[in-house]
Amino acid sequence: MYKNLIGGEWRDGVAVSRNINPSDTRDLIGEYAQADAEQTRLAISAADAAFPAWSLSTPQQRFDILDAVGSEILARRAELGDLLAREEGKTLPEAIGEVVRAGNIFKFFAGEALRPGGELMPSVRPGVGVEITREPIGIVGLITPWNFPIAIPAWKIAPALAFGNCVVFKPAELVPGSAWALAEILSRAGLPAGVFNLVMGRGSEAGQTLLNDPRVAAISFTGSVPTGQKVAAACVARMAKFQLEMGGKNPMIVLDDADLGVAVNAAVNSGFFSTGQRCTASSRLIVTEGIHDRFVAAMVEKMKTLKIDDARKAGTDIGPVVDASQLGQDLDYVGIAQAEGGRLVQGGARVEHSGDGQPGFYMTPALITETTAAMRINREEVFGPVVSVMRAKNYEEALALANDSPFGLAAGIATTSLKHATHFKRHAQAGMVMVNLPTAGVDYHVPFGGRKGSSYGPREQGRHAAEFYTTVKTAYTQA
Repeated sequence: MYKNLIGGEWRDGVAVSRNINPSDTRDLIGEYAQADAEQTRLAISAADAAFPAWSLSTPQQRFDILDAVGSEILARRAELGDLLAREEGKTLPEAIGEVVRAGNIFKFFAGEALRPGGELMPSVRPGVGVEITREPIGIVGLITPWNFPIAIPAWKIAPALAFGNCVVFKPAELVPGSAWALAEILSRAGLPAGVFNLVMGRGSEAGQTLLNDPRVAAISFTGSVPTGQKVAAACVARMAKFQLEMGGKNPMIVLDDADLGVAVNAAVNSGFFSTGQRCTASSRLIVTEGIHDRFVAAMVEKMKTLKIDDARKAGTDIGPVVDASQLGQDLDYVGIAQAEGGRLVQGGARVEHSGDGQPGFYMTPALITETTAAMRINREEVFGPVVSVMRAKNYEEALALANDSPFGLAAGIATTSLKHATHFKRHAQAGMVMVNLPTAGVDYHVPFGGRKGSSYGPREQGRHAAEFYTTVKTAYTQA
């Protein structure tokens, strides 16, 4: 039994959830305690009691703790990567890469604790000085998704602690293992009791309690658009600060002058790696007429070489979908696209077992051509290995199609034209733009976030994280 961490103590929950391996549904990873509303309030109380002292802790104290956490994560990358691949389904190399990213994030924000910054300037009034500083905002509720079960928690927890806040962390119900492992490392890193709390539980109980409690000064949420809208409404109602990272329907343009190999590799990586379960995945490929047929043919040939198998097996390219519900949604969207006129040219079928006969949530990655901007497959986020293709006459039409979306997280272009690449970087309606690269894959030290329905509030990661996790104070002194 893996317990919740509340006020520095490991506590049983009111119920238990079973963590199942999507690569082999016979494999039980563990049983994890579920916190209810009352236990979540206890965690908030513990954070509230710890905040006065922690908010005044020294930069060195915070550096030492976060640096130690980062070092342990990196030292245990193989072990933690294996756990992540086992519970979430991304391939072992991808899982280890995510663990390394989490370790680097903690080390980056350890350094940020020593670089708080600030400004001194004269007032317009003689003899008066002005000091501008940043202070922690208080208790931060962190609600994270299942698709990056250690990296996303890391990029929320690390800056929250680095800037002197206290944390109540509610991970996704599907992937409690990586969250618990991270919490266990934090519990031994020297944090005072109550500074960091883990409550594993249902969003309707633990999550809703975080949203409603007036002691929680801010909520950072990553997940679906409908839930993000509920988070926003609850926070606005009580004037709490909030940060949302939600969906994506990311375009990748392929122009006639593109290097075909570069374009195909970027599209396959963006659309299908991590089983397409990334908010930055390129699920809309917009291809100009002159290269369209060659590009689709090359995509199909590349997709035929992808090995679908147990996430932890050597040589696996695509692991399972995370659970039965997500698998059903992915397959449903393949059918919807076909019903609306799309042509399924590759994949899109359920695979009952892995290569060794293990029952799991497998499907062949799907490529659907002859789609239009009005189709649901190009408007709604599938969140699986399902990619659509649209034709465009030229760059101008391709750009218009790319921007014709309620989302605006990431956008990519494959081209050898400096003119078009430069224009696209400025005119793509997205928070992150990639040229001749996969749209998925952002460095840990740079800002992450989007526009329109994809994101709301200050950016995550890098130095920009201070915008959310601190508040600005202006102080005047008469000499």
